Amino acid sequence: MPSGLDIRANRAARPYSSREYVLRGLWEATRPAFALSPRPLFGWRRLLLRLFGARVGQAAHVYPSTQVTLPWNLELGAWSSLGESVLVYNLGPVSVGARATVSLRAHLCAGSHDHERQDMPLLRTPIRIGDDAWVCADAFVGPGVTVGAGAVVAARAVAVRDVEPWAIVAGNPARPVGPREMQAAVPLAGG
Repeated sequence: MPSGLDIRANRAARPYSSREYVLRGLWEATRPAFALSPRPLFGWRRLLLRLFGARVGQAAHVYPSTQVTLPWNLELGAWSSLGESVLVYNLGPVSVGARATVSLRAHLCAGSHDHERQDMPLLRTPIRIGDDAWVCADAFVGPGVTVGAGAVVAARAVAVRDVEPWAIVAGNPARPVGPREMQAAVPLAGG
């Protein structure tokens, strides 16, 4: 059994390129323009994210209190949404599909450390949220997890394994509780 962690080696590691360190500094300097923008200015926040390399689809909604760690590791599909106070800790790539919703205070965590090594190097593992999926309020999606198309990760669920398409998962750890069945849309009155 090892005698202990090599924290010195961990802190001496440089897991990002020089370019990424510069971009991180510039992004942090820009974040007030993102966070203090009025709620309806979704186009402004899409623009800021795109300026830093995010791939953002048409009409995607990102709220001002959303925290995106590395915009260049973010892909948002058309009509997707990152709700109020969502934390996108995207050290690795995070992809959110078309029409997918990540709700209030959900946490997408695409970074961790290799706990089996003494120097605990950074792992930058991707997360994929499929088209039409919903990550509900306060839910956690861990590194390397794929949430399938149409799936629902229930409020406060902890998804540390892949979620099958059109499944509903709940709990900690998240377990299937049933299928998601879609009903036909109700037509609007007068339309």
